[in-house]
Amino acid sequence: MFPLCRSITGDGIRETLRLVARDVPLEIVETPTGTEVLDWVVPNEWNVRGAWIDGPDGTRVVDFKDSNLHVLNYSAPIDATVSLDELREHVFTHHSDPDLVPYRTSYYVERWGFCMSRRRLDALAPGDYRVVVDSTLEPGAVTYGEAVLHGATDDEVLLTTYACHPSLANDNLSGVALLAEVGRALARQPALRYTYRLLWGPGTIGSICWLANNREVVERVRHGLVVSSVGDPGPLTYKKSRRGNTEIDAAAAHVLRSEPGSRVLDWSPYGGDERQFCSPGFDLPVGAFSRTPADQFPEYHSSADDLDFVRPEHLGGSFEALIDVIDVIESNDTYTNLSPFGEPQLGRRGLYRGLGGGSSEEMALLWVLSLSDGTSSLLEIAERSGLRFADVRLAADRLAAHDLLERTP
Repeated sequence: MFPLCRSITGDGIRETLRLVARDVPLEIVETPTGTEVLDWVVPNEWNVRGAWIDGPDGTRVVDFKDSNLHVLNYSAPIDATVSLDELREHVFTHHSDPDLVPYRTSYYVERWGFCMSRRRLDALAPGDYRVVVDSTLEPGAVTYGEAVLHGATDDEVLLTTYACHPSLANDNLSGVALLAEVGRALARQPALRYTYRLLWGPGTIGSICWLANNREVVERVRHGLVVSSVGDPGPLTYKKSRRGNTEIDAAAAHVLRSEPGSRVLDWSPYGGDERQFCSPGFDLPVGAFSRTPADQFPEYHSSADDLDFVRPEHLGGSFEALIDVIDVIESNDTYTNLSPFGEPQLGRRGLYRGLGGGSSEEMALLWVLSLSDGTSSLLEIAERSGLRFADVRLAADRLAAHDLLERTP
């Protein structure tokens, strides 16, 4: 997917979704230009076939073929000869590193432009330059893809990522790839409690289109995560939902507690598509899952965010943590102790060792028996006890198998 020139509309995102569909069954949804979606209007579709700048001596200064970052994303078409001074007004460079090509966009203001390194721009000789952007801005659609994996209930978990950035590996091809792998893993599960809805689309306008098109689905969303920037070497990071006290917030915080250096951040209205899902009118329980959040790593929105920056071990760690979060919400239950008067004799049921001294397994049994009053969930017990959720879940299963616990309806 890396070489594809993606944007908030166009054939680049369609081809990206076709590649995702090799792994998960996608329904492709098109929302036509001019459609009113909440407070927005779907813009014209942008596609680009080529772009370049030729110097006074005919030497090609930059070429879209070398990197699609060289073109201002959503650049208007142009074929003209301009002076060096005028060219500089339409060239964007990196704010701090003179050797990097930045990623810049102009989705809703029509202009033409290029991106290049500051060092290359400063080396240009005076004279006239031919600038060509072979692009189109015309009626089309915003495109997103979604996969629905049905579970035992109609309650839904929304997992979403943005797929609009061009050749930026961490931000956010890592999210696109990771969510596809999560979809494959969920599809292999023999039984799911929740129905999972996985969404790939352009940032902001894509989630706004989805929300406008799915008012009836929104009411069924019980948990949600926006996944992005999950392939860099930074520690895992979770940003809480706007509510800040939802089950998905607690589940993610619990899983990340065992990850070295991980961070749990409070809600902020600055960020990714969680802003749309958590807007006051919807107020969905959706948090943001990443490693280093977008705009907080030096390679952000530049040519340094390449395929060497994303490493398999970081993608693998992100995948495992995300699956652990899903396991928590899938199996979190509330139980009632059926033998609450005094501690039941665990030894005669084979649940306790013959010799005293205790163990982590026995500690989990005791915590579950102590707090299973019909109101405390397994996740709450894990948090209060400091034990891993998986150990608490196993203890509850063992106790229920010996008729000492009953799942609270």
